[in-house]
Amino acid sequence: MSRRNDLLSLLATRSAKRGTFTLASGRQSSLYIDARITTMSPDGLALIGPLGVEAIAAAGWNADSVGGLTMGADPVACAISYASAATPNPLRAFTVRKEPKTHGTGKLIEGPFRAGDRVVVIEDTITTGGSARGAGRLPPAVPRGRAGVVPADQLQAKTLEMANRIAEKSPIALQLAKEAVKLASKSNLDEGLRREVDLFALCFSTEDKNEGVSAFLEKRKAVWKGK
Repeated sequence: MSRRNDLLSLLATRSAKRGTFTLASGRQSSLYIDARITTMSPDGLALIGPLGVEAIAAAGWNADSVGGLTMGADPVACAISYASAATPNPLRAFTVRKEPKTHGTGKLIEGPFRAGDRVVVIEDTITTGGSARGAGRLPPAVPRGRAGVVPADQLQAKTLEMANRIAEKSPIALQLAKEAVKLASKSNLDEGLRREVDLFALCFSTEDKNEGVSAFLEKRKAVWKGK
């Protein structure tokens, strides 16, 4: 099995729970992913670190540090940072407190974070992204353009840049992603998650998926077939 499949297996067997749960967003769900059971276990950390490093490289992000809102992001960030030590681009880990310390240095961000760092903000489980957005709160000392927060006068140019990058992806993946967004707006959380899993499986059964993996491994631009 691949590292990804091994990690999915751990999450399914250890972290996935059925019942009635209230999520951080306030929504109700019959499915809850207690990711920390996996992200704080030795075999889970050993898988998460390399997979995180690979995902950041595949996205083309030239980052300096990785972290997120405590505490869900903490073990994930540390695993990625540790795994990155053996790469040409080691990443420092950081954690964002929910509130600044009321003693000592009064820090909001802990760890070797530096002003001007290009950061990857992560979370262990995401439904609405609220926690990850919360971790994007930046003190005035951090230059916002360099930290990934786009100033208003650059928004249009950055939006076009992002749109062009998205347009370079597999047309099948883009079509399925748009379908997933449309379904999410018309479904409850459980139904939306089920449909997303179905679409994800469909995407992975395509020739374009194989081409994308091959292109990544061979460090070349993918040639999409739309199949």
